[in-house]
Amino acid sequence: MKAEPDWAAIFKNLEKWRKDHLAKDDAEDTIVTSLAAEYKKAPEKPWIVLVSTILSLRTKDDVTRLASKRLLSKAPGPAELIALGAEEIARLAYPAGFYRTKAANLVKIAAILLEKYNGQVPSDIDALLNLPGVGRKTANLVLTEAFDMYGICVDIHVHRICNRAGWIKSSAPEKTEIALREKLPKRYWKRINGLLVLYGQNLCRPVSPFCSRCVISEHCQRIGVEKKR
Repeated sequence: MKAEPDWAAIFKNLEKWRKDHLAKDDAEDTIVTSLAAEYKKAPEKPWIVLVSTILSLRTKDDVTRLASKRLLSKAPGPAELIALGAEEIARLAYPAGFYRTKAANLVKIAAILLEKYNGQVPSDIDALLNLPGVGRKTANLVLTEAFDMYGICVDIHVHRICNRAGWIKSSAPEKTEIALREKLPKRYWKRINGLLVLYGQNLCRPVSPFCSRCVISEHCQRIGVEKKR
């Protein structure tokens, strides 16, 4: 029978690595996590997290960071965003991936929030999933980062690392979320995305990961790794 992952050791090592990494002068946290921390107690925090998460889809963090700052400075809430119009939103979001589609979805989302939720972002996963352009990754990230609620946000990094390490075996991010909900102790749910995204961007990369510098190598089976550094 296969032994369960030593989650306590894995997360302890990842947390230490994150702290050391962010202590470097040129290091930055993941975009949504850093914005959530910046607006920690602000009433508009859920809106900021939702908008930045939508802009981040299929977009590099440095691009998302600038696009989010530009757009949110002009649209700190749904009403202000609608007043901008889809063309101006798209201009401010450029060059985020699929910026025109995202702009159109943001207009629809803002209208729904004003009509159904008094301009507030709902803290219910089903309500979030009913918003245009919002999938499970976005909904879970809003719950964890904006509302400090339990959720497991699975993006390509979380999906890749969990399967590469052999902690789970799944064919798609949605299935990874289901598997982690069954295996991962709840106390780690909120933390797994921020840790593994940052780790995946810097060390456990899709091709030729830095296995020689890995802090969780003893907990990783390196499944599918053909070339490493």
